[in-house]
Amino acid sequence: MLLEIRQQYTFYGILLYVVSTIFVLYMAMGQPEPNVWNGLFWMIQLFICVNAIAKSFLQESRGRMLYFYSIVSPRNFILSKLLFNLALMGLMNIISLILFAFMLGNPLDNAVKFIILSSFGGMSLSLVFTFIAAIAARAQHNAALMAIMGFPLIIPQLLLLMRLSNIAFSQVYQTGLISMLLLIAALDAMVVALSVILFPFLWKD
Repeated sequence: MLLEIRQQYTFYGILLYVVSTIFVLYMAMGQPEPNVWNGLFWMIQLFICVNAIAKSFLQESRGRMLYFYSIVSPRNFILSKLLFNLALMGLMNIISLILFAFMLGNPLDNAVKFIILSSFGGMSLSLVFTFIAAIAARAQHNAALMAIMGFPLIIPQLLLLMRLSNIAFSQVYQTGLISMLLLIAALDAMVVALSVILFPFLWKD
């Protein structure tokens, strides 16, 4: 946390990206229809996650990684990255939602549900991309590898999240909510488990 706070340019760079992207959408589209609003929101979350999470690993120099290797276990390291990126993506999600409602209108019939679902979804995206960024960082910081591995894994999850968040645009109860939430939670648990199991082998290299 202290290291990330010292590198404030990273946080402000992500924040600038969020504000400028949503402002461009506002200038181009005004206040879109609810289904377009929902799709745009999740696409913005996807690209925020790529920019934010990739930097958490790809900006680390070889010397700093060697320093981390000497003072901390690999499981503690990857868990700390997962937790920090969860918090960062949760914060970016709330900021994005406020800007969307202010600039692109608020078509939500149930804002509380959408806030909960979008926060949960944003944090799920951060877990997946943290795991992928950790692998890419050990492969000579190959950002292209992150894109190649990440998008096939994330698109099904993103489609599921968009379908799930549609619930907040209607007061009518929709079946399957619990099963979809459990499915996303199971995917998150699998990503965390894979990170804890596989990262120590990458760490040794």
